[in-house]
Amino acid sequence: MAGIPRALWYSLVLVLLVSTSSAAKEFLVGGKTDGWKIPSSQSDSLNKWAETTRFLVGDSLVWKYEKEKDSVLKVRREAYISCNTTDATEEYKDGNTKVTLDKSGPHYFISGAEGHCEKGQKLIVVVLSQRHRLVGESPAPSPSEIEGPAVAPTSGAASFRAGCLVALGVLVGFLWM
Repeated sequence: MAGIPRALWYSLVLVLLVSTSSAAKEFLVGGKTDGWKIPSSQSDSLNKWAETTRFLVGDSLVWKYEKEKDSVLKVRREAYISCNTTDATEEYKDGNTKVTLDKSGPHYFISGAEGHCEKGQKLIVVVLSQRHRLVGESPAPSPSEIEGPAVAPTSGAASFRAGCLVALGVLVGFLWM
């Protein structure tokens, strides 16, 4: 009987360790304060930066820019491809924009300044659901791989893995008694 609380304690520690990595993160767009600009080359593209970063539901993007000269527009895929600045779903003009990524799938952003989107000042961010935190830390898929809305996974692999981790914690707790 005395061993059960110890096993529960180890399980609780394991669950807390797994869950502490789930804190939402704030990302400065482009990884620097002057990141929201026309890229100097294809390798300087914001999408190259986004491809190497893992975004999860609850994370936030922060843009720093001169509010008199630029803006951030959240758009649909079609407006992103055509650089249509008149069909924004959201518009930000404050120079210090923070957007919380509230759902999984691709999110499309373009510059509201005339001609900037056509010159490459645009961004696709692929947001993963919270359950992907348990699978491991690997970069998000390339925006070029995204053809449409994200499709929900058909297997419960992430839930199964989480269950195995908890079971392993309980087993280790019993073995340490």
